[in-house]
Amino acid sequence: MKVLILEDEKPIRDLLCVNLKRAGFEVAEASTGEEAMRTAGERKDFDIAILDLMLPGMSGFEVCTRLRGQFPRLGIIMLTAKSQEVDKVMGLEAGADDYVVKPFSPVELVARVRSLYRRLYPGEALPQENNLELPPFTLMLDERKLLKNGQDIPLTPTEFMIVKLLMEQPNKAMNRDDILTAVWGQYFMGDLKIVDVNISRIRHKIGQESSGPQFLETVWGFGYIWRG
Repeated sequence: MKVLILEDEKPIRDLLCVNLKRAGFEVAEASTGEEAMRTAGERKDFDIAILDLMLPGMSGFEVCTRLRGQFPRLGIIMLTAKSQEVDKVMGLEAGADDYVVKPFSPVELVARVRSLYRRLYPGEALPQENNLELPPFTLMLDERKLLKNGQDIPLTPTEFMIVKLLMEQPNKAMNRDDILTAVWGQYFMGDLKIVDVNISRIRHKIGQESSGPQFLETVWGFGYIWRG
């Protein structure tokens, strides 16, 4: 999938580029409406365009209208500020397919891009994801990171392996013995308590409290389960 990003604020543009490339997409970027139109005209092969509406010079609305006229099959997602309710309507009337409100979660944006692509090209394969998504968490397998609402949660290598093991089988209780074998190895001679200690640390790191959502639950007398 090829994505064109139009965003005049470099930090936001960089954030979009990094997360879309990480998800397996090919990305081109533009900081002005004029540059976006020039790039789209030269390439002519974009599947989706992500457009900021409030821009100096040519506005995102005008870019949206022109792109829709030139590329009828192009998927268009617009970026709007939270207070710009009227802009959402105007953007949709200009031909946008969807909108994402700033500030946004990179995970949410990637999910919206994938969802739009599926609607535009049903039955076609998407880029292979190297992430496990169980909102509000994303486990980035290549970079061995855990994100919660886009924020990095530092894990030790052992904690990462436990989280990966549980997130790969959401809503399925895993025996403590199986966790010990999978993470520490078949011939580990330590106590099962090491599993419990690591689970406790993970809960603390992900901000799980007894009065809040229970993402990582104890199955008493058996083991643990990650709720998806």
